Amino acid sequence: MMILVLDVGTSLLKGGVFNTEAHLIAKAEAPIKLISSENPLYHEVDPDNWISTLSLISVQLGLTKLKKLESIVVSGNGPTLVPVGIDGSALDSAMTWMDRRGIEEAKEISRICGYYVDPSFYLPKAYWIYRNKPNLYKKTRYFLSCPDFMNFHLTGVARTNLPAKDFTRYIWSEQIIKDLDMDTEKFPPFVKPGEIVGKVKKEIEQTIGIREGIPVIAGGPDFIMSLLGTATICPGRACDRSGTSEGINLCSHKPVRDSRLMTLPHVIEGYHNISGIITASGKALEWFKTISGKKELDYETLFEDICDIQAGSKKLLFLPYLVGERAPIWDPNARGAFIGLTLNHGRREMTRAVVESVGYAMRDVITVMEEDGLKVEELRVTGSQAKSPLWNQIKADITGKKILVPEHLDSELFGGLCIALYGLRYHNSLSEASEKMVTIRKTYLPQTETKKIYDELFSLYRESYRGLKGVFEGLSHIPDEERP
Repeated sequence: MMILVLDVGTSLLKGGVFNTEAHLIAKAEAPIKLISSENPLYHEVDPDNWISTLSLISVQLGLTKLKKLESIVVSGNGPTLVPVGIDGSALDSAMTWMDRRGIEEAKEISRICGYYVDPSFYLPKAYWIYRNKPNLYKKTRYFLSCPDFMNFHLTGVARTNLPAKDFTRYIWSEQIIKDLDMDTEKFPPFVKPGEIVGKVKKEIEQTIGIREGIPVIAGGPDFIMSLLGTATICPGRACDRSGTSEGINLCSHKPVRDSRLMTLPHVIEGYHNISGIITASGKALEWFKTISGKKELDYETLFEDICDIQAGSKKLLFLPYLVGERAPIWDPNARGAFIGLTLNHGRREMTRAVVESVGYAMRDVITVMEEDGLKVEELRVTGSQAKSPLWNQIKADITGKKILVPEHLDSELFGGLCIALYGLRYHNSLSEASEKMVTIRKTYLPQTETKKIYDELFSLYRESYRGLKGVFEGLSHIPDEERP
């Protein structure tokens, strides 16, 4: 029997067909086009692009020929919100996880809740629509996350994935919705990972080629899939979920009370997921490739080009806050900056500085975790960055932690498989499925001499933000130039 796992990323939609022994039978991916905006707080994508890309993936995987497909699991980027109409179609662009326009709405919700709610979360986005686009709000039948929208498209059943019961403070609760004078019926009931959402509709077989009647099992946010897909299910293990953004997720036996981090319930009952999300990591390197005239250069060649640049990029730092920053500074007004540029620096040094900035941002998060008494024993890296030996070694040297690279780098797909096998009762628990299936391909250890260089530069990296914070705040108050 076969299982189809889909992951809707920020820039790619990936699909994998696995058998029940966890062997990858077929894999495909296709790009997703984001909507550009001159407003740095606005980040959108057309949900119909997800659907058309799914059709392309279906052809690449040959889903029409798969007669033994047993189930489907979907994960997706988030917090990304889609307003959906009565007919099931998206009424407007989706506000992606990078979208931070709801700053004032988040402040109001934080006041009501009594705890911090970030503008990137689901509820501030829905509340922004309520306040700023009343006609759109009125037409909206459901507010859905990215994977929930895809499940709804496949099955016609609207549900909200709830990875664990205490996640409501990061998604929504009925009481908070009422306190904001919004309509609770626009927010679908919750479903847990591993539960069946519904079955594939007949129209989907006709348009996409996935056979009618196949069960669609609730997956969830991509970071939850990564925890399972890397076996980050024991205290001390941390997952470095690399890609467009970077998520450091530590499995802990205890929660922490620190506004610089998010303490989430772990998908494994009894544990906590201590999380720090770095907003633009891979996105920062993609940006620099583009502006430096190397957009078409593949990443393998890019890293070969900078491998002989000494650690520290000739004393050049880069702040990767191109779309503000979440953990640990939580500053939507933060901006990117090169620190220490001289006539001796060129494109290659600047490229390496951008790469190293991801390691500094990771260490910034890990340092806060350790200040709170948590132990980070190892980092299990996944995603596109894990393919680069140089980047893995840089991360090990900067953080001082060993970097473990799993056999399956697409942890979202592999985590989705874990959920499917648990939901179909091939395993007794999610932890059992994850621990049994995940294997480690390679380990990178910190290099002592290189780490000494990075220790000094990391201190200056933190100091750079503190020194520029007031400048960033001042820039945010300058009105955007209006076009004629």
